[in-house]
Amino acid sequence: MSITTTAPSFTPSEAVDRIERASRRVQQPQSTGDLVSLAMGEPNFDTPAVVREAAEAALAAGRTHYSPLYGEQSLRDEIAAQLTDRIGAAVSAADVLITQGGTGGLGAALLSLVSPGDKVVIPDPTYSLYADLVAMAGGELVPVPLGDDLHWDLDALAAALRGARLFVFCNPSNPTGIVHSRAELEALAGMLDGTETIVVSDEAYSELDFTGESFTSAIDVPALRERTIYCQTFSKTYAMTGWRVGYLWGPTDLIRSAARVHNTFNGSVNTAVQDAALAALRHAGSDVAAMKEAYLRRRELLTEALSGVPGLSLSSPEGAFYLFPKYDFDMPSVEVVAALREAGVAVRPGSEFGAAGEHHLRISYAASEDALRVGAERLAAGITALRSSQR
Repeated sequence: MSITTTAPSFTPSEAVDRIERASRRVQQPQSTGDLVSLAMGEPNFDTPAVVREAAEAALAAGRTHYSPLYGEQSLRDEIAAQLTDRIGAAVSAADVLITQGGTGGLGAALLSLVSPGDKVVIPDPTYSLYADLVAMAGGELVPVPLGDDLHWDLDALAAALRGARLFVFCNPSNPTGIVHSRAELEALAGMLDGTETIVVSDEAYSELDFTGESFTSAIDVPALRERTIYCQTFSKTYAMTGWRVGYLWGPTDLIRSAARVHNTFNGSVNTAVQDAALAALRHAGSDVAAMKEAYLRRRELLTEALSGVPGLSLSSPEGAFYLFPKYDFDMPSVEVVAALREAGVAVRPGSEFGAAGEHHLRISYAASEDALRVGAERLAAGITALRSSQR
């Protein structure tokens, strides 16, 4: 008796379909040859030696078993102590959740808060992951275009926030490189006073504030603190992108819900990595300061190299490690990026970060100074050629 087998047809879930429809995230081709990449949001520095050594010691000591689901107590205690010092109010380690990087934290936060049909407000442009997570949860995404200076349009934001379940933003901003001021955050607090709207503040770049002012976190504003989930990662500050460790802190009920999602998706974070993260918090301050100084030099180098390019208007690089310039010719940013790759330099299209990001490019200065010099020359030549071809 012969059996004829037929492969079953496959249809992805509705959640996958929603993400596919909503996502603007671009997967660029693998870099080859002498292509200079100014596209990656990743420090080119090695992870500090004190952090690597802590992980090696943990492995040698047999720290290879499951960690508690909320994370190692010593790491949570240290985070709570540092947050207490920051805000001047007691922070309980019980409300700290160690996550699989900032991405794991953001996913846990949003998926624990957003139900189908819930209104979620985000700036436009902003980090593209937020829209994907809202789509996964079935929420209604409401992008609010930024002002000409790439800061919030406060009137438009206030109107959009009426009836919102959630407002999600990053500060300093990816992709714009701006830093939201205390005045902006206090204005946000005023908009939300008396509402049930929750805030998720993604502060992955909080140590990279070049404004000369003291950085203001959402949790520094008392009127925001009781409605905010603070999302942090070790990736950018400590050059630990591949280690995949971050954390959430916020009101007890919100963190408990986020933990339920995180524990279901991810389980506990690698034990040795948490030991390394603890070493970063306690001992890598001088490394962080040195990297910040390097970013300042790179920012000046890139800004100077691109400031005279005809048709390219530079944004104010206030923080993170991005420029978000606008070009003045009529070509979709995805096509501009493709042409620039042919010219030997990779950047990211502004439209990846929202409809209002069109006709912008995101340029990272987390690359080496040599890469920035060569990349800037190629980008200037490429933009000049494209602009000429459109006239």
